[in-house]
Amino acid sequence: MATTVTSKGQVTLPKKIREAAGIKPGDKVVVRNTASGGIFIGKSDSEAEYLKRLQAIAKRYPITGATTDEIMLELRGDPADDYKK
Repeated sequence: MATTVTSKGQVTLPKKIREAAGIKPGDKVVVRNTASGGIFIGKSDSEAEYLKRLQAIAKRYPITGATTDEIMLELRGDPADDYKK
């Protein structure tokens, strides 16, 4: 769904989106940018839940025994391979 940003920077959340998220008139919402360049809009209490989920994932899958460079190499591959034909 698309919506338009007004000259004041305001947007109207479409009814289907508000209903799906459980957002009602007078509710406070959280707006934040995402790593992929998008925007997250959610109920203000959902931010705490989101943080709890991230922390739970981090506890289940701790990254140990590797440097940041080693992890990036594993995830992205060798940058030198990008230029090979």
